[in-house]
Amino acid sequence: MLPGGMTALSRVCLDTSYFQAGGEMPYNPRIHHRRSIRLQNYDYSQLGAYFVTVCAQGRACLFGEVVDGEMRLNDAGHTAQECWNAIPIHFPHVDLDAVVVMPNHVHGILVVVDCPVSVGAKNFSPLRGTSKTVGSVVRGFKIGVTTWMRTNTVIHGVWQRNYWEHIVRDKLELNRIREYIVNNPGQWEMDRLYPGQELRETPEMYGVV
Repeated sequence: MLPGGMTALSRVCLDTSYFQAGGEMPYNPRIHHRRSIRLQNYDYSQLGAYFVTVCAQGRACLFGEVVDGEMRLNDAGHTAQECWNAIPIHFPHVDLDAVVVMPNHVHGILVVVDCPVSVGAKNFSPLRGTSKTVGSVVRGFKIGVTTWMRTNTVIHGVWQRNYWEHIVRDKLELNRIREYIVNNPGQWEMDRLYPGQELRETPEMYGVV
């Protein structure tokens, strides 16, 4: 899903000012070509676009099902979608780009556009000290969904402990990732996160290498 109901191929990025003239972020192979559970010494409050994947604990299908290539959200899935859509309210320095809630994971692009002095988050963690980072945004999203799940269901363990992220390098890669996100439901049975698949996430599976 893209803001405003536009397709991945038809819309222009919300703000590409974080790319250099010519359409690229300042390039560093160490940063842009690693699967990271956080890169050492990288400032995750830095302006730019970040492709994020958050997986349900044990890859359990908590958020709905894919039927005929379309994602059908259950109540938990709608809550995950609403919490994601609310990120800019709680974190004003972040804009949203493409996102999809899948049965057992969420793919989304976060765009860090500004760094205010402070941010607050109703039903999210106060996030004191690290509120400007991508990790804090993801943590707040996860807490919002978990709070709803623990209040309205018997499920307490909602998310895997960490999350996968990729720093988007340029506009071409941005559009490729958008297309991947939009088409994800139609490719569900071939997805590496489909139940029963044992392969771990890699940059190649998302077409970002």
